[in-house]
Amino acid sequence: MSNNRVSRRQFLNYTLTGVGGFMAAGMLMPMVRFAVDPVLAKKGGGDFVLTEQKISELTEKPVKVDFTYEQVDAWYKSDVTDNAWVYKDGDKIIALSPVCKHLGCTVNWGGDKKEPNQFYCPCHSGRYEKNGKNVPKTPPLGPLDEFQVKEKDGYLMIGKVVPNTMVK
Repeated sequence: MSNNRVSRRQFLNYTLTGVGGFMAAGMLMPMVRFAVDPVLAKKGGGDFVLTEQKISELTEKPVKVDFTYEQVDAWYKSDVTDNAWVYKDGDKIIALSPVCKHLGCTVNWGGDKKEPNQFYCPCHSGRYEKNGKNVPKTPPLGPLDEFQVKEKDGYLMIGKVVPNTMVK
């Protein structure tokens, strides 16, 4: 036998330290995981969403194109359906956001019978030109945003929203 006997006080001290350390680790691990998990999470398949719109069917008249993508909020995943106004300007494909810059209402192409070749916001009679530029003396404070676009196998792919590049 060893002559290094552990006193009752030392045994209690070791036991309480071990239990306290175990409890502290149990409380800190979820906090550390919460902070580190988003950094280590794998990202999705890319920033572009494939639509059912064929590039060959696009004309100079804007058409509404619906697309769906997966949105992740913390641990909750949901499918979100959005849309864009898409048309051709020569060889270039333009995709404009339908969200009005005044109050966030949805704009429509040709919604105003007086101005059939403009985007119209029915909330406060806001108007935009075909390139997304806001018409002066109407409520919108800026141009419609633009979506990034790509082509894949003859179909339109829509990416992130960027500020309008056609309006100076």
